[in-house]
Amino acid sequence: MSTTQTMPAGALNPLLDKIKSIPKVALMVGGALLVAVIIALALWNRAPEYKVLFTNLSERDGGAIMGALNQMNVPYQFADGSAALMVPADKVHETRLALASQGLPRGGSVGFELLDDSKFGVSQFTEQVNFQRALEGELARSIEAVQAVQSARVHLALPRQSVFVRNRQAPSASVLLNLFSGRTLDEAQVAAIAHLVSSSVPDLTVANISIVDQYGRLLSLPQGEGRGMDAGQTRQVRDIEQSYAQRIEALLTPLLGPGNARAQVSAELDFSRREETSEVYRPNEDPNQAAIRSRQTSESLQRGPGVAQGVPGALTNQPPVDPVAPVVNPPAPNAGNVQATGQNAAETALALPGNERRDATTNYELDRTITHLQHAVGTVSRLSVAVIVNHIPDAEGNLQPLPAEQLEQLRNLVREAIGFSAERGDSLSLMNSAFASPVEVEVPWWQNPMYVDLAKTVGGWLLLLLVAAWLWFSVGRPLLRRHVTGESATPSGPASAQEEDTSEADESIAAAARARQQSRYEENLQTARELAAKDPRAVAAVLRTWIEKDEQ
Repeated sequence: MSTTQTMPAGALNPLLDKIKSIPKVALMVGGALLVAVIIALALWNRAPEYKVLFTNLSERDGGAIMGALNQMNVPYQFADGSAALMVPADKVHETRLALASQGLPRGGSVGFELLDDSKFGVSQFTEQVNFQRALEGELARSIEAVQAVQSARVHLALPRQSVFVRNRQAPSASVLLNLFSGRTLDEAQVAAIAHLVSSSVPDLTVANISIVDQYGRLLSLPQGEGRGMDAGQTRQVRDIEQSYAQRIEALLTPLLGPGNARAQVSAELDFSRREETSEVYRPNEDPNQAAIRSRQTSESLQRGPGVAQGVPGALTNQPPVDPVAPVVNPPAPNAGNVQATGQNAAETALALPGNERRDATTNYELDRTITHLQHAVGTVSRLSVAVIVNHIPDAEGNLQPLPAEQLEQLRNLVREAIGFSAERGDSLSLMNSAFASPVEVEVPWWQNPMYVDLAKTVGGWLLLLLVAAWLWFSVGRPLLRRHVTGESATPSGPASAQEEDTSEADESIAAAARARQQSRYEENLQTARELAAKDPRAVAAVLRTWIEKDEQ
């Protein structure tokens, strides 16, 4: 029969008293902390369960994701025998969302490295397809370098070129942009992307490029829509209009005061490209000073018997006929010797055989003017200006309209400021009218946003103070009263009296509880005595059973 040593009941009473003296709130807090420590130790000893985060990652995306996971302090590992990246199961979705906000993974777009593993004996069609894929991948990477673009896809339509110029087709391209949340692209950035693609593909023009965002909106405005101008031309028109309006307001502000003049300008610009070449011929003003361009003179003189002519033969060999001198103006019988001699010489010269010919051609330079004009692009073809002038207050402060003479002076100033030209059809309208004053609406003080915000702030602080006071008077103050010692034995003042009344009430309640326990003990003892007197054998059996249990 084995015996066990038990702790005496007297030794347990101080321990039980100390435990009972500890407040219930402290016991609850201690128990909760103990349970939390046990759970934490169990979870710490247990290895985390890993699940797949991403699979089939490229080297570029894998390195970027590993760097991001290290910055986020998320453990990771690779699955055995596969390229799957794994993270703890409870952080899979959170990690994916965090990486997606950073644009990871970016995708497996390939560039010209696709041509590094070209195989021997591939067909020309396969080479063309691989080249097109590589070019599209490189263009997508270049576009993704733009700060607002998260990802991009480029599709090129490269028709097969023909040897006949008439059958050739121009290439085209389409770009799909996935922008970051809250980001947009202005017209200049869209035009830059279009020119980037156009400059990378031979014979590809900007007009054949379509740019669309992830919402299906067309970002590239086709040529000819709207006012028939592209983004640069529209911006130039807007700048010119603003420049004219600012020039007019800056001119009228010193005369009328700030805010008393408003101007709007509508400009029409000519963006057509024209070249003119003219050639004008004019007669020479002074023939004596005319420049000779070319001169040609031809003279032919022949004397003596005539040369043999005719067809060779018997007829040609016939002897010539005796010459007969023609008689022209025979001299008078009484003429002098000199006159006879001259007349005889002339007759002799005429009688002699000969041939004489003279030709002269002179070409003079004409006054020719060649003019080549290349008209500038973006010249102002017409201006429409509207100016409104406020009434000016007089000495008494009343608003009065401007005199007609002053309005005419202002109109002339505006004309000079804008370079008014009636030949090109400019128009100017200047009106003098009182500006409408802003209407002030009286808002009740309880609807004033300033007072509403102030009331919300004060109400929030008051609510916090009420919660803090409730916690202090219901939890903090009773705990502090039970554990703080060294209180004054003779309190004074109404607060001390109230605390004394509270302590007396607690003591009376404790005394009543002790009295009830004592009376209950006396009643139980009296009942046991009566049972022992009535049936001593049953009481002895009960005592024997208790003794045997204690011995065991």
